[in-house]
Amino acid sequence: MIEPCVYILTNAKKTVLYTGVTSNIRQRVLEHRNGIGSEFTRKYRMKVLLMVERHPTMMSAIAREKQIKSWSRARKEALINETNPAWDDLMPIGE
Repeated sequence: MIEPCVYILTNAKKTVLYTGVTSNIRQRVLEHRNGIGSEFTRKYRMKVLLMVERHPTMMSAIAREKQIKSWSRARKEALINETNPAWDDLMPIGE
């Protein structure tokens, strides 16, 4: 099942943010956690899922990803805080 999503990952210390887009959020997060995919996420050990936005189409998800990527860190943090103020991992390891 295709479910277009924009997501934000961080590392264990929550010092770096990464915004991505996928059609399968569970599979993509597992790929990041296993070091498959983005060199950036592998380098900074981005494994904590902080935010997921579901979209009706991949085109709208890609447009939103580009928009979020252009934002400052403070604006990205505000977006995360709207739905996940504790910055909990939305896909705890083992799920």
